[in-house]
Amino acid sequence: MTTQAIMVAAPRSGGGKTTLTLALLAAFGRRGLRVGAVKTGPDYIDPAFHAAITGRPGLNLDSWCMPPNLLHRVMQAACRDVDILVVESAMGLFDGLSLPDGQRGAPSDIAAFFGIPVLLVLDMSGQGQSVGPVAKGFAQWSPHVQVNGVVLNRVASARHERLGREAVMAADLPVYGALMRQGGQTLPERHLGLVQAREHGDLPGWLADLADKAERELDLDGILAAARPIRTQPVEYGAAGLLPPPGQRIAVADDAAFSFLYGHLALFWRQAGAELVPFSPLADEGPDPSCTACWLPGGYPELHAEQLATAETFRTGLAQFAQTRPVHGECGGFMVLGQALEDAQGAHHRMAGLLGHSTSFARRKLNLGYREATLVKDCVLGARGAHLRGHEFHYATVVDAGADAPLASLRSGIGEELGFCGGQRGFVSGSFFHVLATVSE
Repeated sequence: MTTQAIMVAAPRSGGGKTTLTLALLAAFGRRGLRVGAVKTGPDYIDPAFHAAITGRPGLNLDSWCMPPNLLHRVMQAACRDVDILVVESAMGLFDGLSLPDGQRGAPSDIAAFFGIPVLLVLDMSGQGQSVGPVAKGFAQWSPHVQVNGVVLNRVASARHERLGREAVMAADLPVYGALMRQGGQTLPERHLGLVQAREHGDLPGWLADLADKAERELDLDGILAAARPIRTQPVEYGAAGLLPPPGQRIAVADDAAFSFLYGHLALFWRQAGAELVPFSPLADEGPDPSCTACWLPGGYPELHAEQLATAETFRTGLAQFAQTRPVHGECGGFMVLGQALEDAQGAHHRMAGLLGHSTSFARRKLNLGYREATLVKDCVLGARGAHLRGHEFHYATVVDAGADAPLASLRSGIGEELGFCGGQRGFVSGSFFHVLATVSE
């Protein structure tokens, strides 16, 4: 069966995209369909929920970070042995950088590139018939993006639903259901988004309830009929944009403090012949000494700083490893590589001390956006002068920069110079920058 796809999008963040996406995945999976999912834009948390339902790697597609060949390769991986692919949009459907269409990092870029029809979820909180003009405006905004229908969300009553349904139908769009407003359990949030899927005590039960709700309130047959085959094309194995594996056997920190590793990186590193060997700093484990590189992903070390500070086996093992082999930390991993971390309560905790900086979560400042990094010298990420694309998303700040050499110079997504970032010393490197792909000159 050819993979069919549909994109769940909305006019803005917080409109119900994740709830609808998870409901569709759970309900279609219950019907015996092989389900897959992808998230547009940089994000770790929603793809982890996708993976928990589908049993497949959580993957991302991004039109600013990823060149076309890499987009095709990620999409082909997402579609392998899948009947229905649900693509969850980030932010609003047309939100992105002030750049030409197709290169903005907007969900609409991905919908147009692959010919994916859009299911628009409209939050009816505080409005009635006004959802009609919103739906019509989105449907007519771009000739390259096809809005195939609407799901109404947070509907208060049967009368409220009727008002919204009639208005959307007057805009010549079908309504594929209405998710009624209700009390009960919702997915809890914290400072970087939803609490991680691995931290939920009864995620299967919550997803079963969500599938029940989808069966009651959505036209699942109509949504399946609205999906379309994906326009993709074969690409060579060594597609441009892939970040090469940092080693043959890669020790990867993997627990509640270190979980932000992009699924496409792990997948393609394995396909390139690398082996990923997980270990848990929170369980006081060090990297496997047989590994040739160590990767400390981002996550929530600020929530576990006291536990990490007392993990002597982890710190000793990491220090011994770093004497002869590369160790790289992204965002939270970078924080742990430093001298100290100040938690939200102002308490200072000793970290690995392999780089000279110190960070604070008590003195918070949001840093968010696309970044292009140019490496200052050869390191585990690439050769001096190599360009990488990714993003920053963190509240922690550097309160003492230390004296290490910088890792890279940064530019924003629209080319603004942002100065140097990160640090490197010997075999150790790190920064707040999360890499998604490499780019050519």
